Amino acid sequence: MFSSSDAKFVVLAFSSLFSVINPIEAAPIFVSMTAGRSPKERRRMAFRASLAAALILALFAATGGAIFSVFGITLPAFQIAGGILFTIMGLSTLQSEDDHRSERADVVATRDPSIVPIGMPLIAGPGAISTVMVLVGQARDGGHRTALAIAIAANIFLTLVMLLAAPWIVSRIGETGQRIISKIMGLITAVIGVQFVLNGVESVALSILRASRP
Repeated sequence: MFSSSDAKFVVLAFSSLFSVINPIEAAPIFVSMTAGRSPKERRRMAFRASLAAALILALFAATGGAIFSVFGITLPAFQIAGGILFTIMGLSTLQSEDDHRSERADVVATRDPSIVPIGMPLIAGPGAISTVMVLVGQARDGGHRTALAIAIAANIFLTLVMLLAAPWIVSRIGETGQRIISKIMGLITAVIGVQFVLNGVESVALSILRASRP
């Protein structure tokens, strides 16, 4: 049974991943990396890139708990570290004169760039992987894990749609529109990062309080 708690976790997971993956921002990069390709080739590359990204994120979602156990990582520690990373990424985007699309576009395209660098690291980059790891740590039960899977699938589907529509999107929103969207996503990323840090600090504080009680 899908509870209200699971529904809230879907929203949290979806918004967290969406702000980091930022499929709208990936659209112009996809266009530049597939320049000169036919519409059929672009569609094939979009499908392959999305599938590769989905498999990568699913792998980290499935093994997140095991990785925590192997390295002795606690949830609050990962929440705080991931939150700091989110906040830095968001603030960097907000403060940068030239949005970080240029950094992501600097990856040299291979003969078929669909898996590398489009699938990873353009879509399933360090930020998205870190987000999945943090969310895995926050998933309390099977319902939350199902919610995370839904959020990952929804983000990959939206990314695929954006890649397929990339040529049209780039021609419509222009450079100013891309810059505005980038700043908005940077703000959302920073806010989510601060919330992750607060969640981690709260868990540590509660643990200390419980341990101090006689």
